[in-house]
Amino acid sequence: MTPSTDIIVIGSGIIGCAVACELGRRGASVRVLDDRMAGMGATQASAGMLAPYNEIDEEGAHLELTLRALDCFDAFMAGVTADSGQPVPYHRTGTLTLAFSDDAAARLGRLLELMRARGVAAQLLDADEVRREEPAVSPAARGGLVIRSHGYVAATVLTQALVTAARRYGVTFTVAPRVHTVRQHRDEVVVDNGTETFVAAHVVNAAGSWAGQVRVEGAAVVPVHPVRGQLLHLKASGPNLRRVTWGERCYLVPWDDGSLLVGATVEHAGFDERTTLGGMRELIAAAAATLLPEWHATVVGVRAGLRPGTPDDLPIIGPSAVAPRVMYATGHYRNGILLAPITATLVADALLGGTLDPMLSATSPARFGAL
Repeated sequence: MTPSTDIIVIGSGIIGCAVACELGRRGASVRVLDDRMAGMGATQASAGMLAPYNEIDEEGAHLELTLRALDCFDAFMAGVTADSGQPVPYHRTGTLTLAFSDDAAARLGRLLELMRARGVAAQLLDADEVRREEPAVSPAARGGLVIRSHGYVAATVLTQALVTAARRYGVTFTVAPRVHTVRQHRDEVVVDNGTETFVAAHVVNAAGSWAGQVRVEGAAVVPVHPVRGQLLHLKASGPNLRRVTWGERCYLVPWDDGSLLVGATVEHAGFDERTTLGGMRELIAAAAATLLPEWHATVVGVRAGLRPGTPDDLPIIGPSAVAPRVMYATGHYRNGILLAPITATLVADALLGGTLDPMLSATSPARFGAL
């Protein structure tokens, strides 16, 4: 049995690393456990988009959570880069959402009304304005919506910066067999991976798609399921897009080096993390439908990751009702990068400050029973 620590974080994706870094920054002793190196799960197949209005276009807890996350991202990035000493590509150059049909155009109109009601700057474009804004877009686009507060970040680089910053705060990262059992006993929690046991005052389950395989003694299984997403990496042969662009079948994220990320498939393939020819074909066809026929690029590669979904599409963040020393931070699905800073703050406030943010009532694991 290893010596005890204040907090064990299970999982070293973007959520686990952000949580561990924030806990370490506030003075806790933290150990992160995972069966692979940090950021090698769903995070490495993420395009890093920061675009809440493109994912959620109606009022509710999910929109509130993502907007809070976006509001704190500038400060979060400033802290990570200062603490790690590593530059992280991060741009708030906005998004352009395209409409290729009447229904899609009507949706953009409704989204514009929602944003105006919230005082958020957005601009509805006609077909000619779309092509002036993004000359590489297909002439089939009937219109578009520019949301200037959106952006993107290099997810893998950000994760590595979080690891560096966390280590400077004394956080330990341990690569070990996957944790399968967590047991609360009085004022401590025992974590078992089949070959070793670890002891801590608190545990955070940030295991992503594998969160349900971490059994908390006496609790129901957390309802997280894997959704495979494949991401295509292209290199533009000429001028790249100017900003993140959403078609009706894909999104496109341009990087400063001329790369273009095209994502992402939505596949219920269980725990299969392999890339497929079918996934690549789907993404190529979607990109071709969004861009000019004469826009050329070479294929750099394709990546796949398993995004953790939940039955209601909201993440699961909050303490276990059965084992109060166990905290959940999982189920972020397509918004793990965006929600990393707010998740880290919510978890750290609860564990170290004893403060349960009102938002945790919506993300509580208790909504799924005896968790």
